[in-house]
Amino acid sequence: MNVRRSAAALAASAVLCVGAAPAALADTPPPSPSAPPVVPSGLFGKADPTYDGVWRQSLALLAQQTAGVKPAPQAVAFLTSQQCPNGGFASYRVGLPCDDKTTYDTNATAIAVQALKALGGKDAAVKKATDWLKSVQNEDGGWAYVPGSPSEGSSTSLVISALATAGDKPAEVKSKAGKSAYDGLLSFQLGCSAEPAADRGAFGYQAADGKLPANADATAAAALAGLGRGILVDPATTDTPAAALACPAGSADPAGAAQGAAGYLAEALKKDGHLTAVTPGADQPTADTGNTADAVIALAAAGHRQSAAGALEWLQKNSAEWSKGNPAALATLVLTAHATGTDPKAFGGTDLVAALNATGPAPVAAPDAEPQKVESKEEPGSGNQNIWWIVGAGAAAGMGIGILLSGRRKKNQL
Repeated sequence: MNVRRSAAALAASAVLCVGAAPAALADTPPPSPSAPPVVPSGLFGKADPTYDGVWRQSLALLAQQTAGVKPAPQAVAFLTSQQCPNGGFASYRVGLPCDDKTTYDTNATAIAVQALKALGGKDAAVKKATDWLKSVQNEDGGWAYVPGSPSEGSSTSLVISALATAGDKPAEVKSKAGKSAYDGLLSFQLGCSAEPAADRGAFGYQAADGKLPANADATAAAALAGLGRGILVDPATTDTPAAALACPAGSADPAGAAQGAAGYLAEALKKDGHLTAVTPGADQPTADTGNTADAVIALAAAGHRQSAAGALEWLQKNSAEWSKGNPAALATLVLTAHATGTDPKAFGGTDLVAALNATGPAPVAAPDAEPQKVESKEEPGSGNQNIWWIVGAGAAAGMGIGILLSGRRKKNQL
């Protein structure tokens, strides 16, 4: 997964909120800047956790478990302390109560489910979280980052992956209108009539001006969701080339849709060996390391390791600066290495596990311990967030930079 997916979802939701009530905000001056929150000792990373505290903590714990490292008790305690009594998580809420002002985050909740499931012994917390996710499902079967907002492809995919990881059957999770989670997911796929033809099989984030643009972030997440998988992907025992969306019936079922998504990602990676995105203030695309890692994990999950080989090699050579000191980025690379059968302790000359451990509380087990088999049910194929940040994110999303506001869960391919 990318370093922070939910910023894009929040930005899109902000656009909708701003469009719906501009008069309420137009004459209200923004509040004075405040000092960033103090980072708790149990949290990974030193950067401001306001928008990604739960996200980066969950990824870090997942990666440590995958690499055979027993996380520090205070690291686990921090994550569990973030859950509200209703089961949901905010992006980060240290010092803030769970009340009617809490901004709940479906992305944070979904990734926390995966981490808590992998840690083991957290079944009650997992059940509360999945029950909350089901309670905020939209009528179309999908989910938004902010409950009550229109569904979008990335959040819908993340929630489905969480439900599947927890042992639920997404096809049986239905809205009050009778739409299943997979109905919601498939509505975001660009099918056999999409133009340009190269976009067929991709998933979109959310329609704009009546058009659903292909989006690599949503596509990688949707591939995992369609396969009923989470981000923890064990290396496949078989390997086949990824293929384009099979038409006309290829997108009629989640697994077929996932394979079509994988085909799109494989083709997109061929040009440069990585994905690209347009960064703020730039008019030309640059390398998108986070989404490239996401794509590699998705291709591995779909049984197409060879189709991801070039991108994996590119990541080994080019991800060091992007991931330096960033627990979510380092964790994503550890999970990428695990999915492809690559040694995370020698990833392009970097010991990712040691680098990740150094960003948080010291783990219980030594990083050179034998890898543990993480229990998984998967089958193959912040509190009161600043309204002005949300408005700013929305304006940026309107300019097409979306996820880039987070420092990449996530950088959005355009």
